[in-house]
Amino acid sequence: MISATIVNSLPKETWREFVENHPAGNIFHTSEMFEVWERAMGYYPKLWAAKVDSKVVALMIPVINTLVPGMLKLLTSRTIVFGGVLYEKSEKGKHGLTKMLEAYQSDSRWASLFTELRNLSDVSDIQTILKEANFHYEEHLNYLIKLDYSAGDVFGKIGARTRKNIRRGMKRSALDIFEAKDRSQIPACYDLLSQSYKNASVPLPDISLFYAAYEILLPRRMIDFTLAKVNGEAAAVSVELLYKDVVYGWYGGVDRKFGKYVPGEVVMWKVLERSCNQGYQVYDFGGAGKPDEEYGVRDFKAKFGGDLVCFGRNTWTSKPLLLAASELGYSLVRRILFN
Repeated sequence: MISATIVNSLPKETWREFVENHPAGNIFHTSEMFEVWERAMGYYPKLWAAKVDSKVVALMIPVINTLVPGMLKLLTSRTIVFGGVLYEKSEKGKHGLTKMLEAYQSDSRWASLFTELRNLSDVSDIQTILKEANFHYEEHLNYLIKLDYSAGDVFGKIGARTRKNIRRGMKRSALDIFEAKDRSQIPACYDLLSQSYKNASVPLPDISLFYAAYEILLPRRMIDFTLAKVNGEAAAVSVELLYKDVVYGWYGGVDRKFGKYVPGEVVMWKVLERSCNQGYQVYDFGGAGKPDEEYGVRDFKAKFGGDLVCFGRNTWTSKPLLLAASELGYSLVRRILFN
């Protein structure tokens, strides 16, 4: 009979080895990202792991994210497992996963309105387990770009019109693309993100998230900030996370007034070119919305020739009666922040 022990802490080396050696281990499973969330305002991570025979067989990092503190906290708190669950593909692993989810739900029922598993790889083999735990599946798209070609071949897979725009943009002497490596450049990057997120009426995390990522991840070569300037003025930014052989698109923003320079497209290409030349194998665009809903960012991501995949998301609603109220609360937040 298999017996699993559920823990909320691990030695750093044990944690690192499990994630690093697992084929599906991604940056959002790492202790470094845990530290980033710990330092960021409005983020509250907690490690969950299952052990069988003293060996880690399953792991996840649920992160409570509160958009607005105070009276609206209850209606604006959600829990996101950004990298999905990580589990050993064995009977022990699936048993550990089941017990880990049971323990998590028992402990976290009142922590937030819902918990969402953002799957970054195929987890079809555990959908039965997730369904039995009331984590209901919903289709959600993503684009993955294969980088195991020459940079020229990767460029050739980009849409013809976008290639033309990129060539035109790179010819403009006023446009400068570079990696932002100085902490003092974070506010300029954040201002660009703020503009884009405000235009989309979507809340942006506090700047402390980006300072924490810079301080923890940059020395470990786990993050890049790529900035475009036009005549010295910030025009576009793309923030990527780096882990193993994958580059993860994390945040991006563009100042619309520089549209004729197509800085967003040029920055994206420069990120892909650099990633390819540095030996990375995949660029993960970080989501492309639900297939039956309009999602403007999906159109931008589709231009770059990636493979459309659907690993989906699984959601457990811990407070079903408050869900409608939470949607009202979110709409109120959007009115307050963006009107």
